[in-house]
Amino acid sequence: PEIRFAGFTDPWEQRKFSDLTDRVSIQSSDSDLPQVEYEDIIPGEGTLNKDLRDKDGGKTGIKFYAGDVLYGKLRPYLMNWLYPQFNGVAVGDFWVLRATECDSSFLYRLIQTNSFQRLANVSSGSKMPRADWKLISQSFFAVPADHAEQKAIAKSLAELDSLITLHQRKHDKLVQLKKSMLDKMFPKPGETEPEIRFAGFTDPWEQRKLGDVAAVYDGVHQTPDYQDEGVMFLSVENMATLTSQKFISREAFDRDYPVYPKRGDVLMTRIGDIGTSNVVETDDKLAFYVSLALLKPFNVDSYYLDKSLQSPSAKMELYRRTLHTAFPKKINKNQIAEVMLPIPRSRQEQEQIGALFRNLDTLITLHQRKRRKRLF
Repeated sequence: PEIRFAGFTDPWEQRKFSDLTDRVSIQSSDSDLPQVEYEDIIPGEGTLNKDLRDKDGGKTGIKFYAGDVLYGKLRPYLMNWLYPQFNGVAVGDFWVLRATECDSSFLYRLIQTNSFQRLANVSSGSKMPRADWKLISQSFFAVPADHAEQKAIAKSLAELDSLITLHQRKHDKLVQLKKSMLDKMFPKPGETEPEIRFAGFTDPWEQRKLGDVAAVYDGVHQTPDYQDEGVMFLSVENMATLTSQKFISREAFDRDYPVYPKRGDVLMTRIGDIGTSNVVETDDKLAFYVSLALLKPFNVDSYYLDKSLQSPSAKMELYRRTLHTAFPKKINKNQIAEVMLPIPRSRQEQEQIGALFRNLDTLITLHQRKRRKRLF
């Protein structure tokens, strides 16, 4: 390999897969054993999504022991694999693999490699594609001759998996926290105060039309001719980062965009997942498609406006004003301006709420990036 652990220098061997493992096929319906099905595995992660003790037993499948490797042969691109540290029954289209001439933890990592996956997805069926055991079993794979190197590789990847899972859990908890805070820090329909708010603020909130606190503009209606460089062009799929690999010429930008996003403005989707928004934080010129609306705040904090659009009450307002006969769903510019938003009278309270959610978004993005960094 290109990199390897210190102390290992022997060349790897090309080994036939059937020489590395036995395919176990002993059937069992023992109700005392936990049962693993496709639906119990998080695809690509090799972890369970539930406590198997809560499931009813008694189904027939292949009995496995701790240290065996489970590989989902049906639709192998779904990446249903598991390295259980318990005895159980694999119910459904699984291969149960028992390592013979390699370390079992290394075998678990081998089935996740690109070389194995490419062969597994050479399907022996079309409507219900399954990995072909005859093809896989007779194929050769590179394997370290020293079991100690196999174990070192598997251990390193297991540690990475633990870090990925840790960041995913932190990310998921922060996403749930943000959802809860959006519900509690904005007044519910018909109310004038949120459930929780920062200390020192007691004035009732106001219901204001979005058009009274921000000017609303459309993007271009025609798909432009994209360039290799120029002015960045944004659409719905770019809302999370407000970055894109698409550009239009500066001449087209000057012609079509008398009004364009500037730092502190808010871009919002008006087609599809309506109301997804983000604050512009660059001084670079940006072009945008008609699927987005540009909001230029003049009487409200930008970050507060951004998050207020994501509050449950605003989501209901946006959906109520959607053109329900259209597909995909969309909202017209004049209807966006009519959306009622709950707004604190105090600019300071607006800024504190905006800053809180801005910090939450930063933490969510941080754990998302750490997870992706370790994945790729």
